[in-house]
Amino acid sequence: MGYTKEQIIHEVKENKIEFLILEFTDMLGDTKNVELPVEELEMVLENEAMFDSSSISGFSDIQESDMYLYPDLDTFLLLPSLVDEDRSARFICDIYKPDGTPFEGDPRFILKRAMQEAEDMGYTVNVGPEPEFFLFKLDSAGYPIREMNDRGGYFDASPKDKGDKVRRDIVRTLKKYGFEMEASHHEVAMGQHEINFRFDSMVKTADNIQTFKNVVKDIATNHDYHATFMPKPISGENGSGMHCHLSLFQNGDSAFYDEDASDGISKTMKQFIAGILHHASGIAAITNPNVNSYKRLVPGYEAPVSVAWSHSNRSCMVRVPTTRGKGTRFEVRNPDPTANPYLTLAVLIQAGLDGIKKEMDAGEAESRNLYEVEDDSVPTLPTNLKEALGALGKDDLLLSALGEHTSGAYIEEKRKEWTEYSLQVSKWEIEKYMNK
Repeated sequence: MGYTKEQIIHEVKENKIEFLILEFTDMLGDTKNVELPVEELEMVLENEAMFDSSSISGFSDIQESDMYLYPDLDTFLLLPSLVDEDRSARFICDIYKPDGTPFEGDPRFILKRAMQEAEDMGYTVNVGPEPEFFLFKLDSAGYPIREMNDRGGYFDASPKDKGDKVRRDIVRTLKKYGFEMEASHHEVAMGQHEINFRFDSMVKTADNIQTFKNVVKDIATNHDYHATFMPKPISGENGSGMHCHLSLFQNGDSAFYDEDASDGISKTMKQFIAGILHHASGIAAITNPNVNSYKRLVPGYEAPVSVAWSHSNRSCMVRVPTTRGKGTRFEVRNPDPTANPYLTLAVLIQAGLDGIKKEMDAGEAESRNLYEVEDDSVPTLPTNLKEALGALGKDDLLLSALGEHTSGAYIEEKRKEWTEYSLQVSKWEIEKYMNK
């Protein structure tokens, strides 16, 4: 729904809103916000809300710290409240510099730039995400402990599934936020859950992912659980992914569907897939952004390892579901829910468009279980964050997609993370080598 300034002013007065929450996302994918009293509404709507960006990861230096929050009026939302006196409204914001130009390090701007690239080529892109999460119990002080909320498995029902009430409250809240909900269920691992919402345009979906994660954490806390999107919190169990279903349209019709092709898949779709496969190693630094991400990407736990595509084979990085017509799409299976959704979708779009421009060849669809293939005939994703960052640093297309500001800051920050991890001595190492 599109809002005008006048409509927003009316809604704020009509609903006796007291606080305005201005949200944005930093380079690492963390949601940030500034809260203002409602008396500042006119200033906010005139794009005059300023904040100090020098302490925000990937933003600006101390000498260039002043930035402006431009609210996206379409994201205006009256937040559901449990108490009448706590009435708030939210805007998701774009970041602008004092000279009135978009801040090149704003993840939302980076995604909008990628969308513009697609539009210039005559395409629109939709995406449907599938973020998974775990629920852990809390101790008496309210801190999470390493004990799952249940021992349920895939599609289990109550009483094995003890997260059903949590998921229902999450769904209820998301519907109040305007989400179109699809399904929720227990996932494969103990204490693991999935809630799906309807696909949408790229920026709207990235906004929704951020809202989704915040709601999940809030509702879990209300039920005395801790929700985590950590990719691999439990050794020996499946990890949490955020599969992304991508579809491409041109003049209102699916650019991925070809009724004359034997498999119903267009040449454009195969080229788009080829572009993503070609840039897969560098993409992983964005879609799988931390040390723990690569403990999920191992054979045997339903996460992809091989850089290949298939029609139904889940051992591949890219899978094409059976739906055809306007529903023709493919699923990128390696992203995890700790990824910055704006940067993730930006690099996937730019890589896919590169495949179309250069008419890349995706090769034949894989039918083998690639977890069982022991030769080097199929390339694999990076095995750790250091490898992925090395690939990203050599991929000119992805560096350009992120922009000079963000690509440099991101690689520097993540290299620090890898160094910090490398210097740690784990419990496993002590037990393995202390008595050697």
